[in-house]
Amino acid sequence: MDTRNAYSLRIKSQQGRRPGHAPYGLGTAASSLPARTELRIAPAAEAPPAHHLADRRMNARLAHCEDSVKGRFDAIAPALKSLSALQHLEDFPVQAQRLARERLGHELPQDILNDAWVSGLDLKALYAHCVFAALKAATAQFAEDIRNQLEKVQDTRNFFLDCGYHAVDISPCADGRLKGLSRYILRLPLTSLTRRKAYAGALFDVETDVRHWVSTELRRFREGVPTTADAGTRYLKIAVYHTSSSSPSCEGCAAHGSNETRAIEAALERLNQFRQAIENSFCCGAGTDLLLIGVDTDTDAIKVHIPDSKGDLSAYRFVDNAVLFSETAGLSADAARAVVYESIRTASRKDGWGAGQGEPHDGMRRLIANLLVNNFSQIEYVNDLYDGRYPDIGHAERYISVGDGFEEVQMRNVAYYAHLHTLEEGVADMDVGIKIFKGLNVRHGLPIPIAIHYRYDARVPGARDRVAEKARRVGAAIRARYPDLAEQRLLACWLSVQDLPTGSPIESLEG
Repeated sequence: MDTRNAYSLRIKSQQGRRPGHAPYGLGTAASSLPARTELRIAPAAEAPPAHHLADRRMNARLAHCEDSVKGRFDAIAPALKSLSALQHLEDFPVQAQRLARERLGHELPQDILNDAWVSGLDLKALYAHCVFAALKAATAQFAEDIRNQLEKVQDTRNFFLDCGYHAVDISPCADGRLKGLSRYILRLPLTSLTRRKAYAGALFDVETDVRHWVSTELRRFREGVPTTADAGTRYLKIAVYHTSSSSPSCEGCAAHGSNETRAIEAALERLNQFRQAIENSFCCGAGTDLLLIGVDTDTDAIKVHIPDSKGDLSAYRFVDNAVLFSETAGLSADAARAVVYESIRTASRKDGWGAGQGEPHDGMRRLIANLLVNNFSQIEYVNDLYDGRYPDIGHAERYISVGDGFEEVQMRNVAYYAHLHTLEEGVADMDVGIKIFKGLNVRHGLPIPIAIHYRYDARVPGARDRVAEKARRVGAAIRARYPDLAEQRLLACWLSVQDLPTGSPIESLEG
């Protein structure tokens, strides 16, 4: 990771810190992390102008988080190379464990080290073990951060309710470059009101999402949570597509052939199908709002498509936040906010193909303005750390996440996500992931790490056992679908389950 300016970000955020403020990092003290490459402070003249609406203190926290989490994964290959060079020493197991503790922060399977003298060190097994150990550490780190930010979570929940939304359902593309969508790009913490499920090409399952809508509305009717059925609040469904400004024809969404127009049209079609399904079945489509967001995965700048007064969306009516960031960078905070709101009004008045019927309602305007302002911080984050554009504009994921995913871990290019309950229904997502990792890992002789993870509701009798069986069944199906990789030991599956509440302990399963 290129962290030239991460240290200067932290120095900036130290200014004006309150006594007793929590240290940087998401639950892990910097002193306890493996040693990393020394951070270099870029000359002040090279730094782009700071935006008055950017949260530099949060940027510093996230910079350290990215450095520590990705650092765990990035340290694996160099450490294993060093182990390989030591494997013929007489005290190799002792030296190997010492090196692993110092450079990886955990120990290695003792039996693999003890047997290295027989047929050589099993580097494939060690690589898989280290990837999953890094994943477990990252999950614990993010879960601790969630526990430390309950006040911000509550503030976000209240903001959604103030905007008139009792539920926010987000469906981004499964591409690993959008894995940090909530935590980084949109700066939205996990709350009881938000649901996030990723699908290849943002092609979410309409029937599944309608069932979630039904359960949400039933709970409002029976329990009055989070609002009563007559409160007039709405259910918000968001789809998120992506493109690459550096290489739009090659590094865009693979599910749509890197064609941004096709990605937008497909997402709009699913959103409209979702709303139409609710209207046809329950005659209350007016209680459902739609929103479409695009992300430039090279810069993390978003493009928000503005609904009109009827809630309809257009591919041609949007606010480009990269442009808006540049237009407001030299303004005071109040002046910049005014320009943000005006940009929404201007987009609503667009004519031609993007013409709509008036402006969105006040709650939607406030929500969009908040997302645009939040994204200013991420644009400045990428400016400060990467000179405005990520060096890894393509895929650089560390593992494939299968099943319900680790919602705690939200970071760019950490995981490719395949949401599936059976391999048959998610085979397209899985095939894309395998293709990606054939380029990332297999061509170097490294196995593809696949983390198969499902959540269960401990309140339901027998739920854990049924979910554990599902994880084993999916693992066996994956190995059966890719027999050549399995026979060459180039598939490494880790099975785990977790109770529903975010931050619950993760339980590993025998495969």
